[in-house]
Amino acid sequence: MDAKTKETTRAQESTNAIERLYVTMRHLFNRGFYKPSGVSGNALKNALLVLRPEIYGSVAEEKGELNGLIYVLERLPDGIEQCRFINLTSDEGFSKSHLKPIIPPKRRRNCYRIDEEQMNIEITRGRSDIYDILTHLTFLFIESNKICERVFFEEDQSTVRDWDKLVAFVQSRKKTEHAREVALIHAANILGRTFEEVVEVHNKLSTEKQKDRFLEIIYWLGKLSIEEQTTGNKRTITFSPLLRESLGHHIHGERWAITVKEKMLELDLINRPIHIISANMHSVMNTLFARNALKDELPKTAPLDIYKTLSLNKKEALQEKVLKVAVENGMVYIDDTSGANIDVQLFDTAKFNEAACCYAFPKTKDKVGKPLIFVMDYAFGEQAFETIDELLKPYEVDGKKHFLDVHSISIMGKAGILDGKKGDLMIPSAHIFEGTADNYPFKNELCAADFEGYGLQVFEGTMVTVLGTSLQNKDILRFFYESTWNVIGLEMEGVHYQKAIQSASKIRKSIRKDIKVRYAYYASDNPLETGSTLASGGLGTAGVKPTYLITDKILEQLFNS
Repeated sequence: MDAKTKETTRAQESTNAIERLYVTMRHLFNRGFYKPSGVSGNALKNALLVLRPEIYGSVAEEKGELNGLIYVLERLPDGIEQCRFINLTSDEGFSKSHLKPIIPPKRRRNCYRIDEEQMNIEITRGRSDIYDILTHLTFLFIESNKICERVFFEEDQSTVRDWDKLVAFVQSRKKTEHAREVALIHAANILGRTFEEVVEVHNKLSTEKQKDRFLEIIYWLGKLSIEEQTTGNKRTITFSPLLRESLGHHIHGERWAITVKEKMLELDLINRPIHIISANMHSVMNTLFARNALKDELPKTAPLDIYKTLSLNKKEALQEKVLKVAVENGMVYIDDTSGANIDVQLFDTAKFNEAACCYAFPKTKDKVGKPLIFVMDYAFGEQAFETIDELLKPYEVDGKKHFLDVHSISIMGKAGILDGKKGDLMIPSAHIFEGTADNYPFKNELCAADFEGYGLQVFEGTMVTVLGTSLQNKDILRFFYESTWNVIGLEMEGVHYQKAIQSASKIRKSIRKDIKVRYAYYASDNPLETGSTLASGGLGTAGVKPTYLITDKILEQLFNS
């Protein structure tokens, strides 16, 4: 059997593993609960171990996986490792209780610590959110079981000395630096990692309030797994009845779209030409106004350096000045309260002062024809369909239907690249949906030539919309890359956006048939390259250049259309 045949077989195994994961997750959701150490939980674990996603590194090996652990902890609520009961709910009014929401650093979702043993996680962004959480939890349970297997002897119910010493340190009130180092040495033995590796992760996870957060996480992961073995008290994940009932009905997307359209009607903007941009909440505003707003503070500074300066946390005064100029020139900010976690900015270009805005319309454009630039924050996976589908429906008030005059929809996002490095650009000509033959070719108003000469590599071709970035491995991605699908990268929303756009323009006819679409992505990682996966860390300021370059090209086309 040659190497190529082996590789194809491995890709097929991985595809089957992803399918099993999703079928199992859907089954468990319909059932309403499962125990991670039970039959269903083991089915999830086994499928993940067959798949061995790049993001989870050495999850299938005996040693502990540290980068994957950091990646997962950034996307799950603080303290979840201590909870025996994890309840996935819809928006069920916890925000009106005395409980304070816990929001993970890298995922916008409200979580609530109900008591010492229970964590509730609100799901308001559709199935993709559930898949994301369950995959990360499965990884945590695998790592938890690894710790138990290394420290616990089932025959006499005893534990190894390394574990006893770690427990003693975590439970001690006075913690000296010497004792901390000794505890890290014991943790390194438990995890099968070097002392140096463990210290590095310890420093990354350490906070002012929780200096020993890493050691405490290892302690709790091990403790709950050992207790499952000794007491039979198993961890349980449940899905609330309201969540199971509401999922798939666009409840949060509809609420979000109605709120936004109400505001547009109130401001007399609903009948204006509209350009929708899916991006972050700073790049469009900064690109429109920052260069002129900060000409005194940052004279003779290149645009890119202005944007880099604005991305620094310590530059709040400059950020506030740009925001002030934007508001004075007709920007309205709609803070999301629907549960969709998608904020919106409305830029009324008719109110732009020529001296404030860094772009100008052709002289022939009259005030009535000047468009509304509608910027929405990033959607998450299937939520992209829910939000755009609801937004593009006509808005009915007092028996009158207002059809939105949407001229273009532009999507800027981060994606995994298959040939290139972090920060490079991908311009898709089609989206394909992983695991199906569904494909969505389209005419992209952006092309590779628009981005040449800026020092970044630009790739043009097909993008694959994946069911979850945390489930990709090299074998599947290499198959996509080397096959005639001509895939240049992977992301989670493209198919869902395009599906909603096509149904609104071609079938429902609620928006114009000749709507223009723009898609451009910049590489947050290269999952085919060791050390360049999402678990290896974020882009930092390297993401500023591609973000603003894409934003500038989108705005150039809008102002010249």
